Amino acid sequence: MERYQLTDHDKRLIEIGLDVLKKNFDDGIYNHTVGCAVLCKNGNMYKGVNCDGIHGSCAEYITIGSAISAGEREFETIVAVHDKHLNCVIPPCGNCRQMLYEYCPDIKVIVNDEKGQLIKVKARDLLPFAWEPVIC
Repeated sequence: MERYQLTDHDKRLIEIGLDVLKKNFDDGIYNHTVGCAVLCKNGNMYKGVNCDGIHGSCAEYITIGSAISAGEREFETIVAVHDKHLNCVIPPCGNCRQMLYEYCPDIKVIVNDEKGQLIKVKARDLLPFAWEPVIC
């Protein structure tokens, strides 16, 4: 698995994610609001938070959905954040890993490595042996 160093754009993504989290934090029954930011290859950035409920949607889904709704199709880097997590960064859940794999397998995802250092890895590397649609 190739690992990438963070850039200034990546640090800005974390700040944007934390800002949207701060503005929208919900300490209601779920108490797990997550912020997210994505950088597109053209330089545009989008942000979002998770929406909880019986069939809630993760912040990554909301953020990628916002970008796609705006016409974006080429993604560079994504990060999910919460101010109580190590380095304020949360790794994507299994559902989000699958979604990222299907929509943008080469997007870089900011995560903490085994030593607690922030790095980027490709979404495809977060989900080995991922399900892929059968093309006949």
